[in-house]
Amino acid sequence: MSEAASSGLLDRAIRRITTVWRDMAGSAGGDADDTLEAQMRACLAGRGGEVSARNRAAKLAEAYLAADEDGRKTFLRTLASFDSDPDAVAAAFTKVQGAEDIAERVGAKAALRKALEPPRLRLLTQFTAIPEGQKFLVDMRAFLLKVRREDKLLAALESDLRSLLGAWFDISFLELKRIDWCSPAALLEKLVDYEAVHAIRSWRDLKNRLDSDRRCYAFFHPRMPGEPLIFVEVALVKGLAGSVQDLLDEKAPVLDPHQADTAIFYSISNCQAGLAGISFGNFLIKRVVEELSAEFRNLKTFATLSPIPGFRRWLDPLLAANEPELLSDEETSALTEALPAENGAAALLGIIAKRHWSREAIYREAAEPVLIRLCARYLMVEGNGKRARDPVAHFHLSNGARVERLNVAADTSEKGTRESVTLMVNYLYDPARIEEYHEDYAGEGKRNASTAVRRLARGWR
Repeated sequence: MSEAASSGLLDRAIRRITTVWRDMAGSAGGDADDTLEAQMRACLAGRGGEVSARNRAAKLAEAYLAADEDGRKTFLRTLASFDSDPDAVAAAFTKVQGAEDIAERVGAKAALRKALEPPRLRLLTQFTAIPEGQKFLVDMRAFLLKVRREDKLLAALESDLRSLLGAWFDISFLELKRIDWCSPAALLEKLVDYEAVHAIRSWRDLKNRLDSDRRCYAFFHPRMPGEPLIFVEVALVKGLAGSVQDLLDEKAPVLDPHQADTAIFYSISNCQAGLAGISFGNFLIKRVVEELSAEFRNLKTFATLSPIPGFRRWLDPLLAANEPELLSDEETSALTEALPAENGAAALLGIIAKRHWSREAIYREAAEPVLIRLCARYLMVEGNGKRARDPVAHFHLSNGARVERLNVAADTSEKGTRESVTLMVNYLYDPARIEEYHEDYAGEGKRNASTAVRRLARGWR
């Protein structure tokens, strides 16, 4: 979707909800002291009934959305200033220390927990009572994530809000729904807008991705029924897919899904920036595997065709420095024969700098085995402690997948060439071993892989 279309979609949503809030806020009335701090204190005081409380919260929400960036920072700093009373905390802690028996200590600890809870938590919770209040808080956290480093108070507020959202968006509250061509147009627009892996270029492209041999599933929260939290796109095919361009080819014949033997997860997109750090992806994949297994008994293999976004950032500096023992003598000979250069690393850099190098047989024959070997090393060995260096690899290994196969010329788009020299990887999800592989990686940092990939990774000199 174009930037203008995306902005238009957001503007329509904001106009719709602020109209509702404005009507509610108008019922809240005005006070002699109408500063932000006074409005927040009025919310905390809780004068009147539930209707009055919702109207005051709507008035605050409207003020926040109407403000520019500096105004929103001021709003959030004011909100963050409603912190715990240090004197009350100190007094409650003293009572815990002075408790003489278990019963007294339990009561004192409960009082301490209450004293530690900042009033801003109650203010945040009040926003959930207004229409679209949950979405309002999710978007508020998205803004906080951008500005929290500037101010310790904002960092504390973001931490509080993350804890609340983590509880409210627990996986047990989420609903898995299939999105198809008959879904509401507004939802399809959001699908286009939120696609973060392989941009949806047109309505025809979207329709192709929702055809009978395709599936799209998303998690929704009951309080945000029109807003997907995360979605996955799946292609039902025969055998492991090795090219995303082939998967997305609008002219390719539609396969009878009952003839497919493999489900390929080719795009997983988080939709709400304000829910960053609150993971749904692992649950989504497992649920979709269950759904597809129940619908199509003919499916035997569940795998991804995934990008390798960090590969080029890792590879290029090594080649530029002509890292010792990076390449074997045989590899150096083949590379310099394909593209004469002072050394094999320079030759490989020269080859992959060519936009369509994978289409030229002489370049591909020399570069492909080297790139696959180095990529196996990157995925299987490189990392920070027990964590894989590549973020997508970490995600899938954490979820219980194994590295199955590496594919050259799998993503020949500008982005695929820039990030991973056209390489993509298949991660295999074996329903019988997902938990085992998850425990291997989470506990020991062990990265499971097919025999072929393990052999390639051991080939590092």
